[in-house]
Amino acid sequence: MGNSPSSHKISAQDRAILDMKTQRDKLHQYQKRISIITDRETAIAKQCLSRGDRPKALLALRRKKFQESLLAKTDAQLETLEQLTSNVEFALVQKDVVYGLQQGTSVLKQIHAEIGGLENVEKLVGENEEARQYQQEVSEMLKGEMSNQDEDEVKDELERMEVEMGGRKEEAEEDAVVEESYPTVPGTEPVIAEELKPKANSRARAKERKSGQAMGPVLA
Repeated sequence: MGNSPSSHKISAQDRAILDMKTQRDKLHQYQKRISIITDRETAIAKQCLSRGDRPKALLALRRKKFQESLLAKTDAQLETLEQLTSNVEFALVQKDVVYGLQQGTSVLKQIHAEIGGLENVEKLVGENEEARQYQQEVSEMLKGEMSNQDEDEVKDELERMEVEMGGRKEEAEEDAVVEESYPTVPGTEPVIAEELKPKANSRARAKERKSGQAMGPVLA
């Protein structure tokens, strides 16, 4: 008479798979939202470099790298857990999967906090007391979160950005020099108006005088 309650029981493996799908969906949502923030952080880094503020440019790129690393690590961890769940006897890896899911939940909360809003990103370039305090907090937080490799990659990105922006500045300066080197060609209309018109009028008057002299005897 009907299905027994045991036939509807969700196994630990089913629950783990469901949790992984939930985390994967959240991660994809965060990836789309955080890309807006990392794009702005890149723009802020360029803005700071253009005015000679290298420390703030570096801070913006470090924060961007940290956020990108969070997403990449969570994505890789979920992929590993999915492989464990599907390829191995679940009972043997259940503890590892559950622990991994707990870590994933914690990291997703951290990512969610990072994408709280663009107003925090704008503080990276701010000059007031609140902005400076926020910049200090971010800098201190990143010291314990980023690996040496991450820091090296950020410095490499900053140097590439400096080279790129320096190249553009040199091109702009060269274009300006080339423009200045061309001789200024005076417009035709001003020359006619200021110099040629008096000469033309003088010739016209001389012609009229000659014509009058030639016609004088005939009229007499």
